[in-house]
Amino acid sequence: MDRHARFDQAYYDRFYLSSKSRVTSADEHAHLARFVFEFAKHNGVEIQSVLDVGAGIGLWKRWIEKNAKKVTYRGTEVSDAMCKENGFEKRDIARWRDRELYDLIVCQGVLQYLPDPDVAPAIANLAAMSKGLVYLEITTRLDLKERCDTERTDLDIFVRNGSYYRTLLLKHFLQVGAGLWWSKEYTPPFFELEMNGVAK
Repeated sequence: MDRHARFDQAYYDRFYLSSKSRVTSADEHAHLARFVFEFAKHNGVEIQSVLDVGAGIGLWKRWIEKNAKKVTYRGTEVSDAMCKENGFEKRDIARWRDRELYDLIVCQGVLQYLPDPDVAPAIANLAAMSKGLVYLEITTRLDLKERCDTERTDLDIFVRNGSYYRTLLLKHFLQVGAGLWWSKEYTPPFFELEMNGVAK
């Protein structure tokens, strides 16, 4: 069975479109998008290109089209329904690596759906396509226990400790807070204590 088949229209209707059960709204998401772009601007990081991995219902796409019109946007998805509806490319981040580099990569709510053998390759692919800044959202065991609204959060995920992801991510990135990471391949624009990890 296709392991991506679960990401059908019903999945997105429940967790992203229904006001009664969605995990976030377009208005709530707009605060996040503004934060990420303002964070980049504050630190002198110019965003001209965005890769949105697991682009879902297109919240990032629509926000960028409205608020950052000069930015080149590219969205990928494993969902046939979302690719058809939003024009995204069907790509699996654990098996796909583009030759292009992107100023900002967004990977929101994706890695917790990958089986163990796919997580490290997916993170390596993200790092290889990054010019520096990456925004990640990953649900962890602690999140489910203490943070998430379990009535609105999809619980059918691989439940892992944050330390599992952090160990893999710190091979490629410096953690700069609030879900933002910076590729170790590029000189960071941040002060030392703004980063979790050792800059090269």
